[in-house]
Amino acid sequence: MSFSDHRQEWRWATGMTLIFLAAWWLPVDSVRFQSGIDEAMQLTQWYAREHVVYCLLPAFFIAGAIASFIRQGSVMKYLSAEAHRVTSYLVASVSGTILAVCSCTVLPLFAGIYRMGSGLGPATSFLYAGPAISALAIVMSSKVLGIEMGLARSLGAIVFSLLIGLCMATIFKKEEQERQQAAAMQWPEEENERPLWQTLTFLGTQISILIFANWGPSDHSAFALIYDWKWWIVSVSALALAVILGLCFDRSWLKISTTAVAVVLISILSGTLAAFSVGLLGLTWIIAGTDGETGEWWRQSWSFTKLVMPLLLAGVFVTGLLVGRPGHEAWIPNDWINQALGGDGLLPVFYASFAGSLMYFATLTEIPIVEALQGAGMGNGAALALLLAGPALSLPNMLVIRSILGTRKTLTYITLVVIFSTFAGWTIAPLLN
Repeated sequence: MSFSDHRQEWRWATGMTLIFLAAWWLPVDSVRFQSGIDEAMQLTQWYAREHVVYCLLPAFFIAGAIASFIRQGSVMKYLSAEAHRVTSYLVASVSGTILAVCSCTVLPLFAGIYRMGSGLGPATSFLYAGPAISALAIVMSSKVLGIEMGLARSLGAIVFSLLIGLCMATIFKKEEQERQQAAAMQWPEEENERPLWQTLTFLGTQISILIFANWGPSDHSAFALIYDWKWWIVSVSALALAVILGLCFDRSWLKISTTAVAVVLISILSGTLAAFSVGLLGLTWIIAGTDGETGEWWRQSWSFTKLVMPLLLAGVFVTGLLVGRPGHEAWIPNDWINQALGGDGLLPVFYASFAGSLMYFATLTEIPIVEALQGAGMGNGAALALLLAGPALSLPNMLVIRSILGTRKTLTYITLVVIFSTFAGWTIAPLLN
């Protein structure tokens, strides 16, 4: 047996021994251990019920559409490392702002533009901007936490999305140049025979469905009005998607009309969740197994689903195991977190930034959580750091980013987010008191 074979056997033996010892000493009778298991299951179930159907599945279809219908030359023109720097970063940050998604929903979209040849800098700007610079989140932060906190969050997030992208592009400049050259050779620019308006309308209807299906209630009159009409907007967007799919992409009118009738009937009988699910299943039925562009759309969407979904669910489970749901306690006691985040010194602000980077926040849920923590003694600096780091990062988010970028780039991105958030909370805190 060779030396390498011996090393492999020892690794197996060591791993099995550690698993055996862990199983032997598991504190299964401990209340805290059991509460952690329960919180992990509860958080995973909540995530599956609240975010997979309305958030992730539409995002997978959008990411697949980006990879299938947008020519690589268009991405290279606006978002590559060689593109005009101001234009590429503005496009990345504005695109992220419009989507208003959480740290997990943005991942398939990020993977889509990165695979298509986007530069690392613009891609990571988009990755940060999507969850961090939601217009609705800024408005809600100002209303609930005060105008000063809302303004500090908005300015900090905008500046950081640009700085993080620029830093990532600078640190990994050589690697990115090689990747861009390889992408240009593998994906020669093609003539886009399809009119631009068709592609933009096709993507726009899907983005509209994603945004408005996840639109939450609000005390603001304009946002509340949109919430009251959200499912009508989603319905109109879905109808527009069906029409343009039938006219310009796939002429399977029988499947499209059958799906539309089924969605209407199910919405009347069972409600929006069932109707939305039937619509997604119908779309899968229409495009799965076909040839040409729509078949490629399905293959790309399924590829992103396989890449992202298992890691996300595993990360959500571990997050629940460690910190639990808001207002519930898991393996890490809430008192430890509250004590660590009190005051505006450098350490509490860093703890807030670091803890926020591990926790999962659904869109807008960071605001009531920060409000509750401030009531328990959290300082303004720690609150700002949590608002800047929390929505943009989470443990599930990190696992998926690593599968896309690799360990070094992922650790660098996480470090930049935590450092910038800590710096903002530490330096701006005196102005907020």
